Order: sequence, then C-alpha cells, then structure tokens
Amino acid sequence: MIFSKGSLLFQLLVREMKTLDQLNLSQRLKQMADSIPEGSRFADIGTDHAYLPCYVCLKDPKATAIAGELNDGPYAAALQQVKDLNLTDRIDVRQGDGLSILSPGEADTVVIAGMGGKLITSILDQGQKQLTETKHLILQPNLDASVIREWLIHHQYSLKDEMIINEDGYFYEILAAEKNDRITPDSLTDRELYFGPILLKKKGEVFRAKWRSILHKKLAILEQMEQAAQPDYEKISTFRTQAEWIKEVLNHE
Repeated sequence: MIFSKGSLLFQLLVREMKTLDQLNLSQRLKQMADSIPEGSRFADIGTDHAYLPCYVCLKDPKATAIAGELNDGPYAAALQQVKDLNLTDRIDVRQGDGLSILSPGEADTVVIAGMGGKLITSILDQGQKQLTETKHLILQPNLDASVIREWLIHHQYSLKDEMIINEDGYFYEILAAEKNDRITPDSLTDRELYFGPILLKKKGEVFRAKWRSILHKKLAILEQMEQAAQPDYEKISTFRTQAEWIKEVLNHE
C-alpha cells in the first residue's frame, strides 16, 4: 500500500518511526521484543522505564501490556513514559514484586530480563499461580541460563528459540519458551542444559566467543582450586567436565 506524503496516515507512520528511534532500545531488548508473539497480552516484569512494552505496543497495534516495577523511581518513570507516548489505554503500569502484580490468565506471555538465572526462577516459582494460563515465556538471564532451562523442562515449557548476542562487551542469552505438557524432565541432557540445545545447533561466532572466554576463566580457576590446601574435589570434577565439554564444542565445527 502506498501513502501520499501529505496523508494523515503517512504522517502518523513517520511520527511512530521517529518515536521508536527515540526509545533507543538496546540490541538485547530489541531481540526480546521481536520474540514476543504478535498480538500478545504480555507482562514485562522488572520493566524499569517501560521501554520494552512501549516499543512493542508502538510496533504492534494489537499488543497490550502490563508493566511491572517494584522500585519507586523506575515505576514513576514508567508511568511517565507510557503517558508521554499516549499508551495509557494499552499499557497498565503496576507497582509490585515479581508476578504478584498479575491475576491468573491476565498475560499469555511473560517477559523477565536483566537478572540472574536463579532470581528469575525464584520469581517464576513464587508466581506459579499467575502462570496457569501463560503460554509463552521470554527470559534473559545475565548468568546461569542453565538454571532456567532446567526450570523450564520441570514446569512443562519447551524451548522454542535461543539467541545469544554480544553487546558492549557482555554476552546475553535470550530464551523463548512455550507451554508444552508433553515435555519431561529428561528431555534435555546435562550438556544441552549447559550450552542450550538450540544454541548448540546454531553456534555462530558470538557463541564461540562466549565459550572461549568462559573456558579461559574456567581453566584459570581450576588451576587455583587444584593448588588449594584443601581441594574441593567434587567442584574440581564438575569444572573439568565442563571444560572438556567446551573444548569439544569449540573443536567440533
């Protein structure tokens, strides 16, 4: 469809594109936004300034969002951001802890980003009642992604996609999962939990760069542990196994 430059619709489209640019989302948040199914009723837990809900709702006219934030400052900033973008009819900003801001069935998709994997799984555990009708989870741990994978398969979610990006020198993994009652706790091997089953198939330079860095650090720590006055042999064994896995993955191209 072609719009004349003088038409109201064309002007609205230009304004929306400028607004999206002004939000200046990080590569990480843009990747997460692209993972949210079209037309979702989604909740962004720990929304900060509500950048992600605003970006998604501006791009997807069918999407609606609940933006949850615990801390006073970011909560106030999120309220103002949504108001400034005239999205108050589509984004409900709520203050509260984790998934407690939701009622069961309110969100078909839940997004949690920018926290450790153990904290994310703790939020999911405490909010299981709110997740009873949630079909999709988009999760971005800053570390311990394997903990999240293990939680997913124990709660009948299967991985639909996994992404890895390098932004400002930090590696981020993004896990997109969907409800799957047929999945069982033994659906993934220990190695798949560690690396990510989909990332293992994709690999790519960012994946290899991350694991080269981890291998270097792991070998240095392993050397220190072996020289300790009282070595933790169980931990040493785990580190050795993981180091061998990484070497095999990096060498198998």
